[in-house]
Amino acid sequence: MRCPFCQAPDARVTDSRDVEGGVRRRRECTVCGRRFTTYERLAPTVWVIKRDGRREEFNPAKVLEGLRKACTKRPVPAQVLERIVQEVQDAACASGSEISSRAIGDMVMRKLREVDEVAYIRFASVYLPLSDLESIRGEVERLMDERKPAEA
Repeated sequence: MRCPFCQAPDARVTDSRDVEGGVRRRRECTVCGRRFTTYERLAPTVWVIKRDGRREEFNPAKVLEGLRKACTKRPVPAQVLERIVQEVQDAACASGSEISSRAIGDMVMRKLREVDEVAYIRFASVYLPLSDLESIRGEVERLMDERKPAEA
């Protein structure tokens, strides 16, 4: 386990506790002495069926990367993005051994929409077939229409 602060290859475990769905470990770097927490969870293999029919193993890091790109320069805390990734991963695992990339994208968009509408539009512009300004405008107008009853 590499230290997230100094990147030293060694960190000793000072405490381990069972938590829901895994193990929480408190670690201390043997080089810089800083402490950090890791969580270990058993994740069953879930295969993602891509649009072209290919199958690849579910990779939460790819979901997080897409969320980070969509939330660039937006006031969205990293913990919120990590929570979204964990919720999507949990739902993917619960769905069985296979899930479509479309279903994963839909889950991410639903959750991102609740967090930040601008980030949602950014994510949707890559994920959905928003190929021109009119289609992006239509999505923004749909968001605005859904917002009006909530504000009234």
